[in-house]
Amino acid sequence: MNTIHIDVVSAEESVFSGEARFVALPGEAGELGIYPRHTPLITRIKAGSVRIEKADGNEEFIFVAGGILEVQPDCITVLSDTAIRGKDLDEAKSVEARRQAEEAMKNAKSDIDFAKAQGEFAAMAAQIAAIRKFRGK
Repeated sequence: MNTIHIDVVSAEESVFSGEARFVALPGEAGELGIYPRHTPLITRIKAGSVRIEKADGNEEFIFVAGGILEVQPDCITVLSDTAIRGKDLDEAKSVEARRQAEEAMKNAKSDIDFAKAQGEFAAMAAQIAAIRKFRGK
């Protein structure tokens, strides 16, 4: 069986390390699909779901809040400030965080404050979409 090693790492910990048949994740210009022996690549990724088809055929979903992707023919590395396993995501907390970010955008006193709140809002919206995708809603 043809597999590729993948590591998904957040600022705090290694979230996933293992062998995969296929990996899909949100690139800046659209969805990226990576199979073993992929052409080397380094690119930024957007907030969203990393879908890993593991060597045993099961799938693992991980939410990333953007980051960097490095692909080598035998190894994939995903680096993100925030990476959370799909099963650990909390929809209620994400919805509340998105609401707070929306409120912060309304009350922003400067362009910088607005941009920060807008970034947080976008990350929470992507996280909620990832939760719903993971849970099949």
